Amino acid sequence: MAGSQDFAADPRNAKLKIYVNGALAPREQATVSVFDAGFVLGDGVWEGLRLHKGRLLFLEPHLDRLYAGFDDIALPFPLSRAELTAEIQRTLDANGMTDGGHLRLMVTRGEKAAVNQDPRNWLGKPTIVITAEYKEPSPQILTTGLALATSAIVCTPAEMFDMRLNSHSRLALIRALIDAIGKGGDEALMLDPNGFVSSCNATNFFWVKAGRVMTSTGDYCFNGVTRANVIALCRRHGIPITLGDFDLGDVAEADEAFVTGTFGGLTPVRSIDGHALPESLPGPMTQRLRAAYEALKDEDSGA
Repeated sequence: MAGSQDFAADPRNAKLKIYVNGALAPREQATVSVFDAGFVLGDGVWEGLRLHKGRLLFLEPHLDRLYAGFDDIALPFPLSRAELTAEIQRTLDANGMTDGGHLRLMVTRGEKAAVNQDPRNWLGKPTIVITAEYKEPSPQILTTGLALATSAIVCTPAEMFDMRLNSHSRLALIRALIDAIGKGGDEALMLDPNGFVSSCNATNFFWVKAGRVMTSTGDYCFNGVTRANVIALCRRHGIPITLGDFDLGDVAEADEAFVTGTFGGLTPVRSIDGHALPESLPGPMTQRLRAAYEALKDEDSGA
């Protein structure tokens, strides 16, 4: 599988236990109701987490985003942040996992009395699922990079479908990826409603020209924790960075580019719409920021 979410297979994942509403079950027994609002409608929010050297990286901003999502979709959540963190740790302990983990915390509105859209038709208990897998990015991606293809599916403003909400409803983004795959891409490059480069279908996009890092304003892209960390790293290390509106003509002049996400960190890009970027992979700025990000991970983990 090509793409920023490509991972190296790990046989330990076959016997992992999954957290479902307080119970820990083998993956083949971890199920939810077909009347669950997440299954029926994609009604819920989620968060991805990385386990690095015994610590859940950048946990507080991830929880900030998750709990903001609960408020945004008016989903009452019964656990405090401390209680939820304890349940995540219980899942890790049950699997003996201390490093190299990728977690997905998924919360839906829960089981409904009948299949329909109305959020008032729920039974009053959200569904909470935590998966913890041994998952690292495929090592080949660093030298092969990603081919991006611009999708006809555009990012949407907050008043339509807020890209900054980590919703279970990802169909528009899946459609963008399908479009990009049909054009020979590994991942979709998406424009905002004004025609400016905004985001990829699963990651945030950065490009580099003459030693300056560029990215979108953030108005139409994911509210990325890794994106925020990379912006902060540029400022910490004196790397020029501009957040602004850029069109495809601007991006076509890039020396190098990369995408960011919780799973892959910084992933290099080899081409955009069939145009190969001139720098070898990973490019010098991508390498510099990847090294700074790895150091930041160790700093956050206390390693």
